[in-house]
Amino acid sequence: QVQLVESGGGLVQAGGSLRLSCGTSRGTFSNYGIGWFRRATGKEREFVGRITWSSGYIDYAEFVKGRFTISRDNGQNMVYLQMNSLKPEDTAVYYCAARRTVSSSVAIAYDYWGQGTQVTVSS
Repeated sequence: QVQLVESGGGLVQAGGSLRLSCGTSRGTFSNYGIGWFRRATGKEREFVGRITWSSGYIDYAEFVKGRFTISRDNGQNMVYLQMNSLKPEDTAVYYCAARRTVSSSVAIAYDYWGQGTQVTVSS
């Protein structure tokens, strides 16, 4: 099992950047898929991006392609979400999630969730 710990949220102006981190305080990410999701106030949770640890496969939601980048650090057992060119509509609580084997764009497929980190983009 893994226990996810997120960090890196904050307040940034439109056009700015933030990097979110997702690690585990228990276990390792080997043979796990990691997903990033977000939930804005009054909206449904939505898929942002995902990575399958074993294959390195990465996929993004259309609305973040070209702006957000997922990467990993094998040695540190960390997954990152680099967010550039942020827009006010990116304001949300961001979550990382994990499931065994491959990643998914579907939230209910994930078994483990981080506590969430707030990202606020001012105009």
